[in-house]
Amino acid sequence: MSDALPEGIHQFLGDTDWKGAEIAPLVGDASFRRYFRLRMGGKSALLMHAPPPHEDPAPFIHVARWLDENGMRAPHILAHNSAEGWVLIEDFGDQRMREWIDEHPGDEHHVYAQAIDALVRLHRLPPGPFDPYDMEVYRREVDLFTEWYCPAMRLNIDTAGWRAAWDEALAPLLGRQAPGVTVLRDYHAENIMLLEPGRLAGAQGLIDFQDALVGHPAYDLVSLLQDARRDVSEALEHDMLCRYRAAADPDDHFEADYARLGAQRNVKIVGIFTRLWKRDGKDRYLSMIPRVWTAMERDLSHEAMAPVARWFADNIPQQIRDAAGGKVQ
Repeated sequence: MSDALPEGIHQFLGDTDWKGAEIAPLVGDASFRRYFRLRMGGKSALLMHAPPPHEDPAPFIHVARWLDENGMRAPHILAHNSAEGWVLIEDFGDQRMREWIDEHPGDEHHVYAQAIDALVRLHRLPPGPFDPYDMEVYRREVDLFTEWYCPAMRLNIDTAGWRAAWDEALAPLLGRQAPGVTVLRDYHAENIMLLEPGRLAGAQGLIDFQDALVGHPAYDLVSLLQDARRDVSEALEHDMLCRYRAAADPDDHFEADYARLGAQRNVKIVGIFTRLWKRDGKDRYLSMIPRVWTAMERDLSHEAMAPVARWFADNIPQQIRDAAGGKVQ
């Protein structure tokens, strides 16, 4: 992507208090969004460019305001022009949870505990005014695996059986996710900002939540504890799940539903990372697939995932599953 500033950036800033600010591009993510840090008079802000038709900043603004109004730490919206894809927001700084733990490994347990506590607070709120995480969405997401990964591996698979297996596996949890909680959908160590690093009770800032839906409380736990981008030990995963259970007191089906949504999310991610490679030329995500695949295999071993596990046994050759944790060749 070009380092040139997008067309219209100065016109947008000209209508804000940040006219004439120093503009520095920041590293983007896997989307079409771009980010810029503005500096002026000793202060800073972030500018997000989410240009139509590939992006729509309206959902980000909608979710950010709901989180902010309900006591969760989302960046304040300073100015926006949704039609042209501009959103000016509060600057949370550069200290992500991921880098802090890399630099201070002894803090890992404590920082993850803070992230769990934030989810507990979120889940105690009434669900936000967002669309449901229903079976249609689950199906669409798991189909990314058969649409992208399987063709990349030149596999001839039973597509009808795939959908039937997921319908059978996921159907039991649908009733248990009503009325539901707000699901941020990408809650992990690279999307959690440490606003007061080093403090035992430092605030955590939330980012990348524009796809929020109303669904099952286990989903964001899976996103955090089966992280596609960094290794989370099974021991830490266990400890954090125990912490969540002690605070939230979920029902007796929670372990099974965690496995269901773990498998669902990890299958989706394998499909997305393959698509980023095949469609968008972003092959750096391929190196993350083995980590995701390993977590997926653990989820598939739970009895709740028996229908999908049988499909994998019948359709994905064992040598592919064994080779580097399912890494695309």
